[in-house]
Amino acid sequence: MNILYGVPGEGLGHATRSKVVIAHLLEQGHNVCVVSSSRAFQVLAANFPGRVHEIRGFHLAYRQLTVSKLRTAALTLRTAPENLVVNFRKYQELLCDFEPDLVISDFESFSYFFAKWRRIPVISIDNMQIISRAKLDIVVPPAERGNLTVAREIVRAKLPRSHHYLITSFFELPVIKDNTTLVPPIIRPEILRARPSTGQHVLVYQSATTQKDLVAQLQQLPGQEFRVYGFNKEESHGNVQLRAFSEQGFIDDLASAQAVVTNGGFSLISEAVYLHKPVCAVPIPAQFEQFLNAAQVEKLGYGRHFSAITPDNLKAFLYDLSGFEAALSQYEQHGNEVLFARLQQVLAGVQAELPQGGVA
Repeated sequence: MNILYGVPGEGLGHATRSKVVIAHLLEQGHNVCVVSSSRAFQVLAANFPGRVHEIRGFHLAYRQLTVSKLRTAALTLRTAPENLVVNFRKYQELLCDFEPDLVISDFESFSYFFAKWRRIPVISIDNMQIISRAKLDIVVPPAERGNLTVAREIVRAKLPRSHHYLITSFFELPVIKDNTTLVPPIIRPEILRARPSTGQHVLVYQSATTQKDLVAQLQQLPGQEFRVYGFNKEESHGNVQLRAFSEQGFIDDLASAQAVVTNGGFSLISEAVYLHKPVCAVPIPAQFEQFLNAAQVEKLGYGRHFSAITPDNLKAFLYDLSGFEAALSQYEQHGNEVLFARLQQVLAGVQAELPQGGVA
């Protein structure tokens, strides 16, 4: 089949996960054209030369630790006219060079609108749709209820009436809408090949943070080694080692870590759970999806959920590692087999509905 695959440019988690699915589709003999923007475009273009088109994407505007809805809206409005012109030209390029049978979107809007314009099916593959298409089983405190409402409205407005929704998740929830399937998280090949061990260090990953005293907080636990990513520096501060970005170095440190301290981002938590690493999750404020991931980590007994990194919180987390390890030992995932099998079923259903003579 001819497949148009849309990947958002904001953050690299989408690109990392989509890269796995795109490679699988190509291995299965499908013809895949990819659209993306920003850093995700660069990553995907390097991996799939000649298949990736750059489009203009929307960007999140940060104020301290909080995504500012007003600033994001203003940025979108300022850039929309130019983006529409550029992306409309991209529509024309795609029409000239590529006639897709369907679209797969990882929470990306350009490919979705292209599909609706061309009246072809859309398959959604992402983790965000769980907010609106499954029944949450956590207690949502009053301070998070507004964030849940905003998140749910955004997710509902994204990719509505798609042919099928494949939702990646490291936790099970009851599905409450049709054409929806929960599947295990997408795990990249580098993590699948990793051989987990239990070292003495704790891996710390922080992004979009203004916690300037992080090193000082970690130094208050002098008996524990911390390897910190996110500042892109190579510095030694006693028991705290700042690490510059290195994909293989990060994977090695993750695979051999005693535990992981991170925000509520889905990708790293999913990889940590897959490798059976206890997780201390400190979600970025006002991002309900991160709150949900962190709350599920604690609910399942895989780690702790805190609102801030403090010496006392870290001590409480590290004290209970054996209990978290016992809970994680019950987690089973056989690579990406479940996702690929379910995706193949959905694609077969779409292909069966194609007009006679459609691309195989």
